[in-house]
Amino acid sequence: MTAEPHLVNPHFDGDRLILEERHDDGFLRYAFPGTTPPPPGPLRALSLDEALHARLWPAGTAEAVLRAWAEGAGEVGAVAVHDPAAVPPVRVRAGAIVIHDGHMLLIHFRQPDEGGPHFEIPGGGVEPGETPEEAAVRELREETGLHGNVGREVARVWKEGRHEHYFLMAAEGRLGDPETLDTYGGAPVWVPVDELPATPLWPRRLSWRIEHWHRTGWPAHPAELADSITDLQARCTW
Repeated sequence: MTAEPHLVNPHFDGDRLILEERHDDGFLRYAFPGTTPPPPGPLRALSLDEALHARLWPAGTAEAVLRAWAEGAGEVGAVAVHDPAAVPPVRVRAGAIVIHDGHMLLIHFRQPDEGGPHFEIPGGGVEPGETPEEAAVRELREETGLHGNVGREVARVWKEGRHEHYFLMAAEGRLGDPETLDTYGGAPVWVPVDELPATPLWPRRLSWRIEHWHRTGWPAHPAELADSITDLQARCTW
């Protein structure tokens, strides 16, 4: 018999979402009431804009609530408690966020497939004995020919069982010729950062945030995002 999913009913006060304030290693995080062990933290009411940019736990539950709220559902009904971080990942990936002169380095895949032509952030699987930081440097070199230096980690994304780490990186050198790169048919290109929300970029929920962070400042602690969006052609707004 399959266990019934644990559900949580998001609480709203008008157009604000009520969450519990928690602190994780000195950094603020918000939890849905009823999803964390007692004692409960103080309650806070967040607007949609505040909630979109806050660290919400569990990430899977947060994605379901924010998606419905951002798409105009108003107060959201019962949602399953879903914490993708609690499940061992099927794959760990590391990605390099490289921005220069208002453009971000991406890998462009032109061949038709189920989702059509699209872009990805340079990166790939973390190999045994390798840290995510080391993997991001290696993958950037293999996919673009550039040599990178790791800055801060700005996002952790859970998608289809994968756990992905994304780092700001400075890079030097010149882009390699496509035939010398390990990109599975893609090619490195520079895309204006302000076009990212309308660019078919995977992972989708990260594209909008990178554009936002580039304008307003990068998070002091990695953002935690679940991403089940598969339509890369639609403009990302949340």
